[in-house]
Amino acid sequence: MCSICGCGGGSTARTHAHAHDHAHDHEHAHDHDHTHTHGHAHQHAHAPGGVGARVLQLEQDILHDNDTLAAHVRAHLAAAGTLALNLVSSPGAGKTTLLVETLKRLGARHPVAVIEGDQHTSLDADRIRATGTAAVQLNTGKGCHLDARGVHDALHELPPLPGGVLFIENVGNLVCPAGFDLGEAARVLVFSVTEGEDKPLKYADMFATARLVLLSKCDLLPYLRFDVDRARACIAQVNPDAEVLPISTTSGEGMDAWLAWIEARCPPR
Repeated sequence: MCSICGCGGGSTARTHAHAHDHAHDHEHAHDHDHTHTHGHAHQHAHAPGGVGARVLQLEQDILHDNDTLAAHVRAHLAAAGTLALNLVSSPGAGKTTLLVETLKRLGARHPVAVIEGDQHTSLDADRIRATGTAAVQLNTGKGCHLDARGVHDALHELPPLPGGVLFIENVGNLVCPAGFDLGEAARVLVFSVTEGEDKPLKYADMFATARLVLLSKCDLLPYLRFDVDRARACIAQVNPDAEVLPISTTSGEGMDAWLAWIEARCPPR
């Protein structure tokens, strides 16, 4: 169980459909303890301050352990020459559809793979695999976010990606994933025009951590009362450094700019 958000985390189940000769040069003699986020049961019965202090200590331990492993994942990916992007959004914002269209275009030019996070089913991972892309499904059950442990373990089921891109599609949720570093190089937030313009203000923690905000489903703007300028102003209020890119997988608007943004950050092969 995740004590940060109260979700029933537990062990993450993994499913995959492609067999790969996994040749990561990934040493396992890490200096840190691998009893991280899941099953983390430090005893703090004698902590001063009662229950509140013990809960706070447990939360700090969980986040510290997650951040330690995330730093390891980040260093491993950097050494492998792989760009990792953590895709986050509300449910239904269009992450998976955007990812499928991205893979179709990008996969011919760079090695790509996906870690797919959902509470249940492998439906989204199946859509990813249909493009010919290697994918690992992480099912969180009652858990509402991925963590660095799940990403670390999933990497061992994926092929090396020198000069390529690892997409991590997080569970649809704008609250808890904001607090968990996955070892990504950048967090990309998919914000649909079917949502309210003030969403960045309501979910400021998530928007504040995004390097890029993709304003998705822009082909629907003629049919909606969505003020793009106000949405941009709300994003800038919580994160003035975030780039904002309107995009539509239906019309193709913004797709070239999105691919260019990715490729500008890909390590050389």
